[in-house]
Amino acid sequence: MFKKKHVAPEATFGETFAKGDIATKLSFFLMGVNALKHKQWVKGLSFLVTEIVYFVWLVLSGISALSMLSNLGKIKKKQVVFDKAQGIYLTKQPDNSVLILLFGILAILLTIGFIYLYYVNLKSNRNLYVLDRDHKHIPTNMEELASLLNTRLHSTLMFLPILGILLFTVLPTIFMISMAFTNYDSHHSIGFSWTAFSAFGSVLSGDLAGTFFPVLGWTLIWAVAATVTTFFFGVLLALLIESKGIKHKNFWRTIFVITFAVPQFVSLLMMAQFLDLQGPLNSLLKMVGIHAIHFIDDQASPLVARITVIVVNMWIGVPVSMLTSTAIIQNLPQDQIEAAKIDGASAVQIFRYITFPQILFVMSPALIQQFIGNINNFNVIFLLTGGKPFNNNYNGAGSTDLLVTWLYKLVFGQQQRYNASAVLGILIFIISATVSLIAYRHTNAFKEG
Repeated sequence: MFKKKHVAPEATFGETFAKGDIATKLSFFLMGVNALKHKQWVKGLSFLVTEIVYFVWLVLSGISALSMLSNLGKIKKKQVVFDKAQGIYLTKQPDNSVLILLFGILAILLTIGFIYLYYVNLKSNRNLYVLDRDHKHIPTNMEELASLLNTRLHSTLMFLPILGILLFTVLPTIFMISMAFTNYDSHHSIGFSWTAFSAFGSVLSGDLAGTFFPVLGWTLIWAVAATVTTFFFGVLLALLIESKGIKHKNFWRTIFVITFAVPQFVSLLMMAQFLDLQGPLNSLLKMVGIHAIHFIDDQASPLVARITVIVVNMWIGVPVSMLTSTAIIQNLPQDQIEAAKIDGASAVQIFRYITFPQILFVMSPALIQQFIGNINNFNVIFLLTGGKPFNNNYNGAGSTDLLVTWLYKLVFGQQQRYNASAVLGILIFIISATVSLIAYRHTNAFKEG
């Protein structure tokens, strides 16, 4: 029989403070003191210097940044005031609410980061107390540094990526979300205020609702049509090339892949020229006696323009689905297909009951990702049609605009409704996340995973 190894219970923070020595107690107020006592110089100085820098920053600008976050600045408009001391009129510019909001959010993130670092300091302090209490070996300064490249290598490698995510992803995302709760627009471009959910009301039930819901409907129709057409025709093209009667398979694959190899914006700009009223396609139609067709300009029919962008998207997206489908088709179990042929199954039945279900099983997660990408497919609409044709019933959007291109126009157009754009960004995220979660949970790949 093996005896159960006795493990000393880990101390609580209360015990650490109550029974620890003076350095242990001081570490609750001055981070890293206990580490410095045990000659863990790098850790101790890192904690202590970070605390000093944080509180110096907090006193000099942090408290001001956090306090101004509540009202985003007191002066909202340009003011002319009389200075009695100088006897002249002075112009006071409005407070820059953009910078106030940005620095306020940054101050919150820094404070959260400091609180987390303080918790790490408490855990390190407790660990040193337990090792000292149980008369165990306490790592030296060199052993602590060596652990950063050994047992704690993951923390060392993740530090810079996490810092980059916080600065370039988390901070801008929170900043954008915060904009949705303000009145930041062309009328309040410098000094603006918190307005709670009024911007959401403008989009969902106010002056923008008549544009939001039709554009949302077209965005979903576009996402479904763009995903289904590229997938279906990509699979058919792959099956055609892989069929036994086709020679020079690599040559045909290369021909179609060239479309994918050319940068997308180049293909879309060329297509826009090709479909122009004075473009090559209409010139050919005139040669055979057919009137020129408005495909993507302001005089085009909304239905024609929408069908056009779906067809052009197929030109760009089908090669990708073809390559993926080809890899799956080449690895299908041939014994099932041969058995079906012996049983008298036709080519259509084999495709319907064997080939297509297995391709769909493998590609369903990618299709969901492609669907979400199409919801946010800015390039195809912006470079091909620019949202045209213009729709008089819409507020700042055209008949082919998606939510994401409409968002762009609200920001950089004449209205400059930054708060409404932020609301659209939040709603697009909610729609994408909801569709993704529901779709993933209903795929066979998820259920059998």
